[in-house]
Amino acid sequence: MAILATVAVLTVALAATVRAADDSNGNPVQAQIDHGKSTYAERCSHCHGPNMMNSGTITPDLRTFPDDKTRFITTVKNGKNNRMPPWGDILSEDEIGNLWAFISSRRKP
Repeated sequence: MAILATVAVLTVALAATVRAADDSNGNPVQAQIDHGKSTYAERCSHCHGPNMMNSGTITPDLRTFPDDKTRFITTVKNGKNNRMPPWGDILSEDEIGNLWAFISSRRKP
């Protein structure tokens, strides 16, 4: 019985660690940023450029994207102006949140 209780406690602790979205100050944790960077490289960099800007295209410089998480998530999920495809059926909620963590971590002041 003690082993079962220990396994349950460890499982809950591990799940809390993996799902932790923010640190104690409400900032994204480094793991989210790293996962977002990977997703960005795989899914977004083709259009938005490897450094979040792609000169000579219609894509915006994502380093200057406003500090508006809701707008970002809506744009990613639904697409934009028939130029950016919707990713809501392709990316998970966690992947989109990680993208936001990465992009907001690279925002120009």
